[in-house]
Amino acid sequence: MTVDVLDTVVTAETPEGILLELRPAGLSARFYAFVVDGLIRMVALNIVAIATRPIGGIGTAVWLILFFLLDWFYPVAFELWRSGATPGKRLFNLKVIMDDGLPVTPVASLARNLLRTADFLPLLYGAAIVTVLTRADCKRLCDLAAATLVVHQPHTTRKAERAAVAPLAPTRALQSRDQAAVIALATRAPVLTRDRLDELAVLAASVAGGDARPGPQLTQRVLGVAEWLLGRRS
Repeated sequence: MTVDVLDTVVTAETPEGILLELRPAGLSARFYAFVVDGLIRMVALNIVAIATRPIGGIGTAVWLILFFLLDWFYPVAFELWRSGATPGKRLFNLKVIMDDGLPVTPVASLARNLLRTADFLPLLYGAAIVTVLTRADCKRLCDLAAATLVVHQPHTTRKAERAAVAPLAPTRALQSRDQAAVIALATRAPVLTRDRLDELAVLAASVAGGDARPGPQLTQRVLGVAEWLLGRRS
């Protein structure tokens, strides 16, 4: 498993030998999804509490059972659907998959959710925050144990097209790793949204010269450098 130098992209190989590019979800996106899922569970519990209040102790028992099921199996139920995501993750275009890019398995989903206690320690998901921020694949402890990965789902609309651009010589000498990164960005351009492509082009702004502000002009210059590196000179 490798990470792209110009983006948080993990390359995974399927059992069939197919290489997949996956974008691990960072702390902010996962936090927002967590908040949305927490609100959904809270609303469901409040509705049941109000509806079962007239039946006293039985209502309390029903509420406790629902609380247990939502706390432990709410994520599992949604992750095993075709979307591989809870409502909160789906809202922010995230999903849970296996390390090799395949859909999450029942055993892995159960493992990653039952091990959330380890992520919670020492206080308020402290361990989870540290591992997500320090690992290139943004994995929590439960993801490490279950061999799972939370990723951004690829966008299916507003794709950035790799239009014909004029070759542009880089403004400085590039090491082989930098050359590979710029060429890889140009290669991935057709499967990125325009906004994402503009965002990544900023990381390579120093090789293209001119205004370094994000936008179509900078992106065109960076793609022009990639064309120059690929041998096109006119």
